[in-house]
Amino acid sequence: MESNSFQFENETPWEDLGNGIQRKMYGYDKQVMMVKVKFEVGAVGALHQHYHAQVTYVESGAFEMTIGDEKKIIRTGDGYYVKPHTIHGCVCLEPGVLIDVFSPHREDFLA
Repeated sequence: MESNSFQFENETPWEDLGNGIQRKMYGYDKQVMMVKVKFEVGAVGALHQHYHAQVTYVESGAFEMTIGDEKKIIRTGDGYYVKPHTIHGCVCLEPGVLIDVFSPHREDFLA
């Protein structure tokens, strides 16, 4: 299971997740996956946890990010790391885009 070698912005559709959140799937195989997530102001990435390690880059916008017991405001150019099984989530303060990378891939995103 793996993606095509190339993913083009104008050919990759947005998946509407509702409540002001959309995502695009980029490259993946069983080891790694990259996902672009767009948020409207006030959209909430509900607190959750998963067994995947996650690294995220803030492409644009501002978010109140919770990881475990820590809460920080993150903005364009910032990033964060979430250890497996750690509760995390965010609230969008300014419209923005997060670039998420998961290891291993998020099989639930492909279902």
